[in-house]
Amino acid sequence: MKTIYLDYNATTPIDKEVADAMRPFLEEYFGNPSSSHSYGIETKKAVENSRKQIAALLNCSPNEIVFTSGGTESNNYAIKGIAYANRHRGNHIITSAIEHPAVLEVCSYLEKNGFEITIVGVDEFGMLNPDDVKAAIKPTTILVSIMHANNEVGTIQDIEAISKICHDNNIYLHSDAAQSTGKIPTDVKKMGVDLLSVAGHKIYAPKGIGVLFIREGVKLEKLIHGADHERNLRAGTENVLEIVGLGKACEIAKRDMQKSGNHLLKMREMLYDGLKNEIPDIKLNGHPEYRLPNTLSLSFKNVEANTLLDELDGIAASAGAACHAENVEVSTVLQAMIVPMDYAMGTIRFSVGKHTTAEEIKQAIDIIALTVKKLQPGSESDNTTIVEDADIKLTHFTHGLGCACKLRPQALEEVLKDLPIQINPNIIVGTDNSDDASVYKINDDLAIVQSLDFFTPIVDDPYMFGAIAAANALSDIYAMGSKPLFGLNIVGFPSNRLPLSVLHKILKGAHDKAKEAGIVVLGGHTVDDTEPKYGMVVSGIINPADILTNADAKLGDYLILTKAIGTGILSTALKRGLLDDDIKNTLIATMAELNKIAAEVMASYPVSACTDVTGFGLLGHLKELCEASQLDAEVYTAEVPLLDEVENMAASNIVPGGTKDNLSFIANNVSFDDEIPDYKKYILADAQTSGGLLISIPAKYKDKLLSDLHNAGISDACIIGRFINIGEGKINVKL
Repeated sequence: MKTIYLDYNATTPIDKEVADAMRPFLEEYFGNPSSSHSYGIETKKAVENSRKQIAALLNCSPNEIVFTSGGTESNNYAIKGIAYANRHRGNHIITSAIEHPAVLEVCSYLEKNGFEITIVGVDEFGMLNPDDVKAAIKPTTILVSIMHANNEVGTIQDIEAISKICHDNNIYLHSDAAQSTGKIPTDVKKMGVDLLSVAGHKIYAPKGIGVLFIREGVKLEKLIHGADHERNLRAGTENVLEIVGLGKACEIAKRDMQKSGNHLLKMREMLYDGLKNEIPDIKLNGHPEYRLPNTLSLSFKNVEANTLLDELDGIAASAGAACHAENVEVSTVLQAMIVPMDYAMGTIRFSVGKHTTAEEIKQAIDIIALTVKKLQPGSESDNTTIVEDADIKLTHFTHGLGCACKLRPQALEEVLKDLPIQINPNIIVGTDNSDDASVYKINDDLAIVQSLDFFTPIVDDPYMFGAIAAANALSDIYAMGSKPLFGLNIVGFPSNRLPLSVLHKILKGAHDKAKEAGIVVLGGHTVDDTEPKYGMVVSGIINPADILTNADAKLGDYLILTKAIGTGILSTALKRGLLDDDIKNTLIATMAELNKIAAEVMASYPVSACTDVTGFGLLGHLKELCEASQLDAEVYTAEVPLLDEVENMAASNIVPGGTKDNLSFIANNVSFDDEIPDYKKYILADAQTSGGLLISIPAKYKDKLLSDLHNAGISDACIIGRFINIGEGKINVKL
């Protein structure tokens, strides 16, 4: 079934009329509008014609239109331009709590550079009271920036009333109209704005093009410097192709606004009425009357928004909250509206468009209602009707990904710090040094080693999820220098959402991996859960004299890492469908690979200490080694082995929340060379699932151990750093 697109507020498809208007400027008219010959004249005429089309939609003069790269640049130019051009008379700016980041982040930047920012709140409908703007005005106020209509809930602000207040006080008014332009009238004269931002891709024009309306007489400090394009207001050769597209889109919007608005409202209300009839306790977000005709923000009680979206495979929409293992991140808009958490966490924004059909809405109602009912607590849906085994993508049934969804290390430390350390002469390794497993002495020659690991799916295939989870659990035993004996299953499973055949595949993958390790799985425990989870308790044996702990690293030891890192970042990319098959297969194979061979090679050497690299990332686990051994270390970034594509994904901000938490966790321990970019810091802190062993070994053995690891097939093994000082656990990361 074709995916039903209900995310028009995120972006719109290019209208066919727009594409037809653009095509000659892609295929034939390529001249630079600044050129005086015939090639330039044709494109210059096209640019100016588009300026007229846009001005007609906004009811302004064409010379008040400046082309930009989109809504974000327009907002930046408006706010920074006014701020720096008027700093001589004031430094105070007023905005609202529900603005787009393209406004709030600009204000945050200015605040760090000497400006004062006041953020005015909204009511439960997302509506700003103009009197609150008036009350916030100071003698130093130079600008008010209030969006015309909210992108999440659709509430339309009373810009005319705010404009009167601003102009009575000689204050400029800017409005971000990215969502309203083309859907409702945006008459800049009637609104009374001095500056207004428009984004092309919200009105069926291409991405990467926008405009800023600048009322005649308003002076801005330039944002982009260069030649005198756009009347010396915005340097850079005009993007003729997309300017033509935006002009045509604005012409169509003006021509069809009444017809389009009626259709949008009809589709929106059909969707709302249908869902309200099926799920009576849904909550509508946004003003019931003053709201964009296409926008429907709904909160589903006690449902996690991103889990709901993952299961709505046939529907494209946007979440208003992101649920992680340790917290729920609710959008700033919902926070400002004080939406109760049990509703806010289940907020989805549906936005219809001019191509939305009644048949699509009917199908969407059925799909959404069925899925919400399955996910709400107490559901007794028959799982055989939910999904066919062959169609299952396991990561779509969870909001976490493997070790990246572990409890934040800061939170774990806070919980554990007040718990008493067990005093027992037979406890050789407990919780005091953050070791990988606990060790209990039976006699002088024998100790029991035990560890537990448990997490959510990191890959779509149930069998491979089980295998990876088992490999991850076994890794703790290998890192302690122990020999595993047997395992126990621990399972959480949503029997109302997934067929039991999926659980069978998970267990089969885990049991096969345990067999590869030479152990058996003797039993375990299961609970019915809202999402699939699997883990394993692994028990092993060791001579107490041979235990490897975090506290035994030695000054001068070198650090050898046996597996490439980046599994958390790549798993996030995998869930988003961004990896090709080769990278995907390598990622899965890496996580499913046991650390058994590396541990066997390591056993022949006088290793000082060892840990495996999992949820807290390379630097997080090294921090634990350093603190327990009271040593400082240095790490050589260039030597750390990385999985293919991880740098590209990290640089594109494909980074799980757990990895970002890890970087915060190590901040007081780790210093980075200035030349190391932020994305590489994330990689070094990336939450790994079934990562490699991090081995601390005396310098004279490092090369031989590395050679033996390579000969045994551990090809990624590398020397990545060393312990350099007796200290308090500081780590210097060098380029």
